[in-house]
Amino acid sequence: MSDAVSDVGSGAGGQAEPKRWDDGLIARRAAERAAPQGGGVGREEVDDEDGLPPLGGVYGGSLRTRLDALHELVGLSRTRVENDALAEAGRVLDEAAARQRLSARHTVVAIAGATGSGKSTLFNALAGVPVSDTGLRRPTTSAPIALSWSEGAAGLLDRLGIPGRLRRRPLAGGAGDAELQGLVLIDLPDHDSAVTAHRDQVDRLLGLVDAVIWVVDPEKYADAALHERYLRPLAGHAEITFVVLNQTDRLGTEAADLVLDDLRRLLDEDGMALGEHGEPGATVLALSALTGDGVPELRELLGRFVQDRTAPERRLSADVDAAAARLRPVYVADGRPGLGERAREEFADRLALAVGAQAAGEAAERVWRRGAIRACGTPWLRLYRWYERVRAHGSTDPRLENPVEDELTARQRVEQAVRIVSDDASRGLPGPWAHAVREAALRGADGLPEALDELTVSMGDPAARPPRPAWWPAAVFAQVVMTFLQIFGALWLVAQIAGVVEPLLWPPVLIMIAGIVGGPLVEWACAAAVRGPARRYGQEAERRLREAASACGRARVLDPIAAELMRYREVREQYVTASGATRGVTTRIGGTRIGGTRIGATKLGPTTTMTRRAGAARAR
Repeated sequence: MSDAVSDVGSGAGGQAEPKRWDDGLIARRAAERAAPQGGGVGREEVDDEDGLPPLGGVYGGSLRTRLDALHELVGLSRTRVENDALAEAGRVLDEAAARQRLSARHTVVAIAGATGSGKSTLFNALAGVPVSDTGLRRPTTSAPIALSWSEGAAGLLDRLGIPGRLRRRPLAGGAGDAELQGLVLIDLPDHDSAVTAHRDQVDRLLGLVDAVIWVVDPEKYADAALHERYLRPLAGHAEITFVVLNQTDRLGTEAADLVLDDLRRLLDEDGMALGEHGEPGATVLALSALTGDGVPELRELLGRFVQDRTAPERRLSADVDAAAARLRPVYVADGRPGLGERAREEFADRLALAVGAQAAGEAAERVWRRGAIRACGTPWLRLYRWYERVRAHGSTDPRLENPVEDELTARQRVEQAVRIVSDDASRGLPGPWAHAVREAALRGADGLPEALDELTVSMGDPAARPPRPAWWPAAVFAQVVMTFLQIFGALWLVAQIAGVVEPLLWPPVLIMIAGIVGGPLVEWACAAAVRGPARRYGQEAERRLREAASACGRARVLDPIAAELMRYREVREQYVTASGATRGVTTRIGGTRIGGTRIGATKLGPTTTMTRRAGAARAR
């Protein structure tokens, strides 16, 4: 289990090659959620296929669920999110795996503070014997010293990197403190030491211990470096934080109360919830390690804290909160991103315009109507129209030349359609996922114009061979009869003029008029009758070409975009679980509020470093 989690961390930190994205992973996740929740073999088999076995050990409840979600989140995001963004989440998983392998009966508490704050004196006061060196030389503590009240903490100290020569045990009587059984106390070097190696040790160990006791003095309790570098970034770890105002023997009772109130105010401005009136948060108290005033109260609080044995889980839960808060810009979108029906229809409209679906439908309609006129029109009118076409075709009039094409070409229209739909789908998405959506759209757009061209050719020209309705032969026959009447009437009149037949004016004239009037009437009736079928034929041709182009665009562009959006929704669900948004409690990380109303003191507003120093000066 720990090896797999280490693999996650190394992948997030950039030391290992990320795995290829497994599209089947999402389907397996869905099947897993549909299966009965028993934590059985099925879950392990799913994670083993991805190389990420689930976390195990002593973690349970919501923390186990959140760790599993963070674990899957890292695996699902490898090919979409930069390794640097996942590094902190990988580190948290590594530390979770490392800590759960070690003793759950021990609680590691570090004592941290600035130079001259008296943390080593407090360390000795809690131990009951002088273990850590104290004095005027600065820095006095050059290496971390460990004090363990019970056996079995060797693994924890090995993880902290504390050598055997710096590990201590209380003398006779100290081991008998039942309330401190399981406590491992670490005296850290000064966090403001002039030696860089000392500060590096402090930073490293603060990321590994289960709880921290910050020791401040009346002179440096408002130090900007302490608040900005440590207390503010660790505000989400309030439940495992003790802030102790030391050296109260240098102050009067009233001055000590003023300094303690100002310290609480600064902690509240740092975003750290204060554990007052039974509420969860940091413990703040005043004492004097030199005189022993207040030390028994701290020992009692530490005893209850250690015997509760929840500090490792609290620390890890706060680490997951911090990692989730850092990943929030990567997974939380503004609004509701996705592809709506309107965006899909507009994309289909643009593709239809690119392939000329409307123009093809109109052409098919014109061809149908033209065919009807040609088939059912009078021969004299058809002869006249033929003459007009020949004359227009041979004319050199510049007004009859084809105009220059000013509109976008088909390829440009397709590229524009893809760009618009990808922008619509990625609008509001976090950066990595918006980039993934646009990349999927661009990959689909590659070769889309050629595919649309092939599609158009394969479907054929709907105007090439339009079907003929069943009534066209009857209309043609009627037009032939009308023409025959005109010719018969004309010949009859000529025969009368030539004296071949008996003169009789009205019958041939009426027959000619019937033919002359009947021919245009038949043509007009055919044109009126063909208007509806021609329109439907053109609309059907437009619909077929439009649907074919839409299907091609959907397969090449919309489906890959939808797949990316589905992957985003999958990781978003895991992020919501990992961030603990469903827990119904408030988490503050570095002053950022997540899910609900903050528990603790009221925030008073920004305070500058000069104000802090002034408050400290007034207290002195």
